[in-house]
Formats: sequence, structure tokens, C-alpha cells
Amino acid sequence: MSLPGRQYYELLAREAGLPLESAEFAALLDKRDPLAHFRSEFRIPKVRAVAGENPAAGVSPDDDCIYLCGNSLGLQPVHTKKLVDEELEMWAERGVNGHFDHPLNRPWVSIDDTVIEESAKIVGANPSEVAIMNSLTANLHFLLVAFYRPSQTRFKILIEGKAFPSDYYAVESQIRFHGYDPASALIEIHPRPNEHTLRTEDILSRIEKEGDSVALILFSGVQYYTGQFFPLHQIAAAGRAKGCVVGFDLAHAVGNVPLRLHDWDVDFACWCTYKYLNAGPGGIGGAFVHERHAKTDLQRFAGWWGTDPATKFDMANIFHPIPGAASFRVSNPNVLATVSLLGSLQVFSKTSTEDLRAKSVLLTGYLETLLDGITPKAFTILTPRDPAERGCQLSLLFEGGIMMDVFEDLKNAGVVCDERKPDVIRVAPVPLYSRFGDVHQFVRVLRASVERCAKDGQAS
Repeated sequence: MSLPGRQYYELLAREAGLPLESAEFAALLDKRDPLAHFRSEFRIPKVRAVAGENPAAGVSPDDDCIYLCGNSLGLQPVHTKKLVDEELEMWAERGVNGHFDHPLNRPWVSIDDTVIEESAKIVGANPSEVAIMNSLTANLHFLLVAFYRPSQTRFKILIEGKAFPSDYYAVESQIRFHGYDPASALIEIHPRPNEHTLRTEDILSRIEKEGDSVALILFSGVQYYTGQFFPLHQIAAAGRAKGCVVGFDLAHAVGNVPLRLHDWDVDFACWCTYKYLNAGPGGIGGAFVHERHAKTDLQRFAGWWGTDPATKFDMANIFHPIPGAASFRVSNPNVLATVSLLGSLQVFSKTSTEDLRAKSVLLTGYLETLLDGITPKAFTILTPRDPAERGCQLSLLFEGGIMMDVFEDLKNAGVVCDERKPDVIRVAPVPLYSRFGDVHQFVRVLRASVERCAKDGQAS
């Protein structure tokens, strides 16, 4: 796609002889979509689950809802229920023996082995650099124990302003645990006045300026509120040049944008799996530790599952860390949560990061193009316009206090997205299961709602 934004879709529509904003043009884009068949691999909630039995006019309770909320919780893969049911049945039939004697070749003692390889591909890592364990913030704390090693001259942590609260709490508590004051030890980088996202040059210049006193840099991969995809490879390189440890929270990045953690020489990263990886609510977490740390004497909070499996059952109370990220495991992973992740990764294994990214750029670009056509202008797109600086999410900042009215209109029409009070709606068309027709329908409902709010405002 060489033409920018709207020009690209105008050209396609003109070639097809269809109006750009028509449902017919959206249907054509879906017909041409080489990944369209993956939608059948997921269970799509019905409108009645969103809007009840009496949704907005023109919408049936039996219709599939318009699900644009994978940034919060991904949809359930069709095969997941079968995998979970199989493990429940295995437990019922075999009890403790399922740990080692598993007819489906998924012994519970090594159940996480089933999800390591595909997870590593998605984050751009070697399998030995990835562990599937715990949950996101728990993993962040475990990793900070090893990688945040403050000294008198290098004790600060640098994060993006308005980081996700759990990251902020984790970092702040770690700083206090080591006896420092967050007021002096925590550096937050904020956008410039009247701007919503961070400029790359501002991030890099701050690292250059503050780096000699920074022990650790922790950034999101994709910012949860604005949807900005940070230049992770540049942040990692700048941090290394100043002697800082660099880690990333990939909650909104994994399964959403291309990642090359190993090649970027990132020290550590962690993520959840319930958003774009579709592992279910409260899904198991993931962690990355670069292989150059595999044989170093990192301090860590150790547990049984991080010691050498060959000697684990000797019960000798001598910890032999597994080389790599697996040494950070403390307990056996939840089997049901792990196979829930497996159900999604089996879908990912049928395509590629490159193909998913290509569709995502087209899908979100189409969303952006249709949004730009809405009048009156009742919102601003917070997310960067450059596709290279975003994933699939667009964040809409509403004016005039109408956000919740608009959100209710969307819900009543069977549209699922999410809001961040007081005035932002986040919209995320996910390439594995979202359609161009879903985007078209969302924008149609949004336009009608904005027009209604404008009329109501004039009447009052």
C-alpha cells in the first residue's frame, strides 16, 4: 500500500465502481480478504448478549454482535472448549496420573511446553527465552527482582506518563522496597503540551539526558490509552547505550504488532494472554528473558518449577536454575489456563505475523478513513496516524460530554468496544476475526449517534 490513508481506499472504491462509504464496498473488501476464513475459528457473541432482546431498530437479537474489543478481551476460539473439556475429563478419569500419563500427549508436568514455541514466534524470541507462567503484574514483579538493582548513583526507573496503573503500582512499590522515594526515583515522560502521544525524539533525548542515573527503563509496547506503538528497538538501543536495563510490558502489543525481542536485545518483557492472544479472562501470563542472561548469576525469587526437571523430584533442596526464562517459574502452571492459550495459538500457527499485520494495517486504516468522514466533528483520534506507530486500536476522544451517550447507542446496536472515562472510546478491529463489514457497521452507528447528540444539543 503506497498511497496514504483515504487515497488508497478511494482508489479501490473507484476501481470497483462503488461509493467508498457504502456497505457494498465493505463487503468487497471482506470478499478479497485472504484471512477472512479465520473468523469461523472464533465464537462471536450474539447481539442479545450485548443489547438484550430489544436492540436498536434494524438490529436482530440473533445477529452476531460487532466485536471491536479484543484490546480488552479476545474472543474464544472454537477449539478451546474441547481442549479444556479434555483436561477436565483427564482429571476425572486419571486423577494425579495425568501429570505423567496423558493419552493426548499433554502431560501436566510439562503442559507449558505445548505453548512455548508458538509464543516465542509471536514475540520474536528463542523458545528458551520464553516462560508461560503466573499473570502479568506477578511476572513483572518477579522480573524486577532480578533486573532492578539500584545503586547510589543509578537508582531511577523511567516509564511513559500515564502508564497502565498496575505497572505504575509495581514500579512504585519496587522503588519503595529498595528504600528510595518515587518522587525522586521515578521519571515519567509525558507528551508535549496539547499533544496526546509521545514523540520518538523526546523519548530518546530523555534517555540520553537522564540515562546515567537510570537503572531501568520500563515502557509499554502499545500504550493502553492512546494505542501508540512505541519504537521499542530504538528505546532498547538508546537504553543499552546509556547502560540501562530495558524491559517492556507487552499487554497491548503481543499478538497485535510485530515484535523482535531477541533481535532488539531487550533485557526482559512480560505480557498477558487474554487480549489479542485470546486465552480467556484472567489468562496465564508470559515472560521473556534474553538469552545473554541465561548463564548470569541473576538474583531471583526461586521456586520448584524453575529448577532443573532432571533433578526436581530428588527433593534435595538444591536449586539448579534452568538456563533461560524457565528459571523464573515458581509453580506449576494452571493446566486449564494453559490449554486455553493453546486453543488460540493453534489458530495463530495457521497464519503468520506478517499476514496478520498486513490485514490489521488495512482494517484499521479503513476504520480511520470512515471516521474522518463523520460530521459534525465530535471527536479526535488520539492514536498516531502513521500505521507504523499503532496497532489495530484507535482511541477516540469525544467533546462536549457526549461519550457515554454515544457508548450507550453503540451498545444498544450490538457494538462491543470499551470506554475510558471521562471521554474516550477505544475501538480495536482484530484481524483474526473482525471484518471490514464490522467496521462499516460501527461507523454507521457512530455517525447516527453523533448526529443525534448534535441535534439534542441544539434543541437544548
